[in-house]
Amino acid sequence: MADGREGQERDELAESLNDLFTNLSSMVKSELQGTGNLLQLLEKMNLKVAEEYQNFGDIASGLRVFVEQLKAKNGSFDEYVQQIDSIERQVTEFEAIISMLDNYVRLLETKVRSAYQDVQPKTIN
Repeated sequence: MADGREGQERDELAESLNDLFTNLSSMVKSELQGTGNLLQLLEKMNLKVAEEYQNFGDIASGLRVFVEQLKAKNGSFDEYVQQIDSIERQVTEFEAIISMLDNYVRLLETKVRSAYQDVQPKTIN
């Protein structure tokens, strides 16, 4: 009986160890599966972020082209700005000349009026 009982205890022990290793294997397998799932999620997130950065790169490249176009347009306006500045200087000079002419005309008017008054016959009462 002792042999039977001992054999039964060994079978129970072997079965318990087998269950332990099976459960441990299942747990490790589940942990590895969870880690694999996390790595897949991380990979998808990295791909999405890379796609977004690619889009940002495309936007930045488009903005760079736009800025270069604006610089080219601004450069073409420089000629017009110089022309406007030149016209403004000429207008200022013309205003000064017109002011001098206006003063000269007033002086002439004054002289003509004075001469006209001197030439008019004086009436005697």
